[in-house]
Amino acid sequence: MILEIVGISILWLFLFGYIMVASIDFGAGFFNAFSLFRGKHHILTKIIGRYLSPVWEVTNVFLVFFFVGIVGFFPETAFYYGTTLLIPASIAIILLASRGAYYAFASTGEIKQKRYIYSYGISGLFIPASLSVVLTISEGGFVQVEGTSPVLDYWGLITNPLTWGFVSLSLSVVLFSSALFLTWYAHKANDIKASELLRKYALIWSVSMILSALCTFSLLRFHNPGHYERLTELSWMFIPSLLLFFGTFYLIWSKRNYGLAFGLLALQIALAFFAYGISHLPYLLYPYLTIYDGFADEAMAVMMIIAFIAGLVLLFPSLFLLLRLFLFNKEYVQSNHIDP
Repeated sequence: MILEIVGISILWLFLFGYIMVASIDFGAGFFNAFSLFRGKHHILTKIIGRYLSPVWEVTNVFLVFFFVGIVGFFPETAFYYGTTLLIPASIAIILLASRGAYYAFASTGEIKQKRYIYSYGISGLFIPASLSVVLTISEGGFVQVEGTSPVLDYWGLITNPLTWGFVSLSLSVVLFSSALFLTWYAHKANDIKASELLRKYALIWSVSMILSALCTFSLLRFHNPGHYERLTELSWMFIPSLLLFFGTFYLIWSKRNYGLAFGLLALQIALAFFAYGISHLPYLLYPYLTIYDGFADEAMAVMMIIAFIAGLVLLFPSLFLLLRLFLFNKEYVQSNHIDP
């Protein structure tokens, strides 16, 4: 029982890391495309290019760890999610590959056409939208086991309001996190115009995020009452998260300490994210799969836990070093750089 909890906790931590890092990456691509559409590309392109260049290749490391771990710790997930996620996961993988190919060429100056910039930006919205569908599926009611294989009710999934609640919440988190981080980054680079424009985006998407969270929370009450009740029991985690949101919003509104504002946002998302995960336990998929069903044998689980902890020990300091060397290096952020 302890190994199962430790295993899912480590995976949830990797998933949180991916959400934070990927959100900034996806949002940066979207804001770059949106600024081109609005005729403000000259304001944001340099600051976004400086951010994307050193980090775009490492974003998916967290996701790879998560997928390897979920199948390694909980092999039964391959049976239930392998077929049901064929379409949404395939869409996400194709878009991730296309984004990587685009930036590999763009960074060498081979691709500058507007249509590629738009495609890169829009794909940054489709990826989190397609991946967020997993949250809806995990709440139950969409998967039926017929014979020897699970079958996903695609029509029921698409027409369910909870699906679009999770989609809107994921997009809001992506765009709010990205806008706030880039506001901080532009401020560090002394790029006043970019900082002010991104600050406006952050204010807009902060309101969208909190409204999406409240709507999704309400929709869950009707779809999965049992999970909703467990969520309400964790109000001691959600209330501080809400207070942190107001603190973040105040700092952005008053144009103060954007670094602290982003730190509060990360803590706010972490509290809500882990509260959701705790309330979801022990289920990985209602009502078929729990963390105790088909868990890896003890020796395998212990080795994987050690390996994943070692991965965390290496990954987070490496990410911190990347931030220090590039993203918050004064000479780098204030230098000219190739447009994304």
